[in-house]
Amino acid sequence: MTSSSSNSPSRAAGEPVPSVRLIAIGDEILSGRRQDKHFATLIELLQARGMRLKAAEFISDDEDDITACLRRSFATSDLVFCCGGIGATPDDRTRQSAARALGVGLALHPEAARLIGERCAEMAAKGQGSADMSTPENQQRLQMGVFPVGADIIPNTYNRIPGFFIRNHSFMPGFPVMAHPMMAWTLDTRYARWHHQEARVEHSFLVFGMPESRITPALESLERRWPGIRAFSLPNVGDSGGHPHIELGVKGEPDAAAQALAWLRTEVQSLGGSLNPPI
Repeated sequence: MTSSSSNSPSRAAGEPVPSVRLIAIGDEILSGRRQDKHFATLIELLQARGMRLKAAEFISDDEDDITACLRRSFATSDLVFCCGGIGATPDDRTRQSAARALGVGLALHPEAARLIGERCAEMAAKGQGSADMSTPENQQRLQMGVFPVGADIIPNTYNRIPGFFIRNHSFMPGFPVMAHPMMAWTLDTRYARWHHQEARVEHSFLVFGMPESRITPALESLERRWPGIRAFSLPNVGDSGGHPHIELGVKGEPDAAAQALAWLRTEVQSLGGSLNPPI
């Protein structure tokens, strides 16, 4: 396993936790032929480590679109997970786009070449293909180890074919069975220093018999009283058979959030809202 200290963030005292984003690449997602599986899983993986997702973007397989997206993304200090398009077929253009966005060349990563060779040998032992890496088929497989110059690998426990990491961007296949362990490995190996660094909670409760317009001034007042705490309101019209209601809540630092939540409950009741559904 190779590593590069220039690719790994170092945390300075008092430095805020970087934002985490997801970029999912693939025409098949945008057309509906396949459903995205990465968004919900990345949220779960982050929450288990005291982190949170800041944003997600879904883009096509067009190389110019990917390059433009990555060029903007590389200009940030965000921690970014990119899923899809790192294979070796004509519709896989993420590796090339990443190199273009960074203004660097592409080269076969020696560790990736070794791992791909091991995978080919394993397949040959099962009667599938050849272990001779000079065959046209295996030469094509080696293209999956051609990464932007300066990249490190991300190990793939499913079939050894690695992803790559460069400038706080982790590139992995679109297949969930491969990508999700690679996400977890990256979070635990490269970003462990960011785990549970934010003291942050989210609380909510349901309110019945109150229009959202009536409680909105109280939500605005709450954010002025407790700077750093964010209030939210999620109305539900009862389309699933339940009673119409509003889910009101707060998120932020634990002590302040608890105080703000208690205050908001009191405000709701003083304005005529009910915490219990109508009979």
